[in-house]
Amino acid sequence: MARRLISSGSTFEKSIGYSRAVVDGDWIFVSGTTGFDYSNMTIQDDAVSQCEQALKNIAAALAQANSRFADVVRVHYLMTDAADFERCWPAMGKAFGDVRPACTMMVVGLADPRMKIEIEVTALRRKAAPRKKKAKVARRKK
Repeated sequence: MARRLISSGSTFEKSIGYSRAVVDGDWIFVSGTTGFDYSNMTIQDDAVSQCEQALKNIAAALAQANSRFADVVRVHYLMTDAADFERCWPAMGKAFGDVRPACTMMVVGLADPRMKIEIEVTALRRKAAPRKKKAKVARRKK
């Protein structure tokens, strides 16, 4: 399967030279994603709102790759303030609570002072389980 690049339409992708996600076989690598609403390039002030929007942006990228949160195997949370982490747990739990991927949270400085969180995920698309063949029933002639 060929490598495929996915764009969100963010102006950052073209100017910096990256893709929102890269699909390579059944692997999907979603770049660090912030809380920008790419339809109008705005960002809310609150970390929780940014987390929710970042997760929406990631869900959209995964959908373009024929994937979903259930396929996520690794999450990196990058936050500017550790005190915001627990406030974001409900949004994170809604996306990943049943999936329970491997996870790391780091406190960092982000490129734009308005950004409070950036989320990066790696997903492995699940192959459908093989269908069981129906047993052939021999028909008797009467």
